[in-house]
Amino acid sequence: MTAVLPFVLPALLLAGAALPPAAASAQRSVARMDGDVIIGALFSVHHQPPAEKVPERKCGEIREQYGIQRVEAMFHTLDKINADPVLLPNITLGSEIRDSCWHSSVALEQSIEFIRDSLISIRDDREGGGRCLSDSQPQPPGRLRKPIAGVIGPGSSSVAIQVQNLLQLFDIPQIAYSATSIDLSDKTLYKYFLRVVPSDTLQARAMLDIVKRYNWTYVSAVHTEGNVYKQLYALLGVEYTMVKFSHEVTCSVLLLDLS
Repeated sequence: MTAVLPFVLPALLLAGAALPPAAASAQRSVARMDGDVIIGALFSVHHQPPAEKVPERKCGEIREQYGIQRVEAMFHTLDKINADPVLLPNITLGSEIRDSCWHSSVALEQSIEFIRDSLISIRDDREGGGRCLSDSQPQPPGRLRKPIAGVIGPGSSSVAIQVQNLLQLFDIPQIAYSATSIDLSDKTLYKYFLRVVPSDTLQARAMLDIVKRYNWTYVSAVHTEGNVYKQLYALLGVEYTMVKFSHEVTCSVLLLDLS
């Protein structure tokens, strides 16, 4: 990361100026908790941008259960950890939670903010390492920022893949809580990615076991229109099962769109 710092930092600092006017003027809310170590998080607090708002990256309605609950759960977890004198003695965990809106362009925009804060912190540490400030002298704004130790989320596999492609350029670890794509298991491509849920491999294996157990030769996958994520999830799961384990079973697959 040291080698790319002089070249990448100016680009990231100017990233906001390159955004479309509507996107550049929109200030997204950020939930912060101070601490010695800052953990970033990407939660889908809002729904995806409507089709007409995608170019502006203007998100939809608030997701109270899915989004707000995850924000509160993270704050509660950090409070419990910080209050425990045994887990991390003399060290407090903080957070910087940003809204991914379950959309790749928004998640990448917010990931750039994580990286920008980290790079500014590194730059200021280098430039200010030999200076002493008096108690009455305010610190420069950049000195108040701390680098992100890692990022939790986002929830979508497709969005998590794009975020990982960006974060790994700066050696920033990423831990997903619901991204189950099989592709993310490839450590040669996603070396800074971890997750706390199993991949779709187990689901595919279970589907195959059912097919073999009942000696089925014909399988139908039914999906509905309107939820692209679930639709792709079902299709990819069936496709993976038939390709990965085709040597174990001979079966025809029919995909039905129930719309």
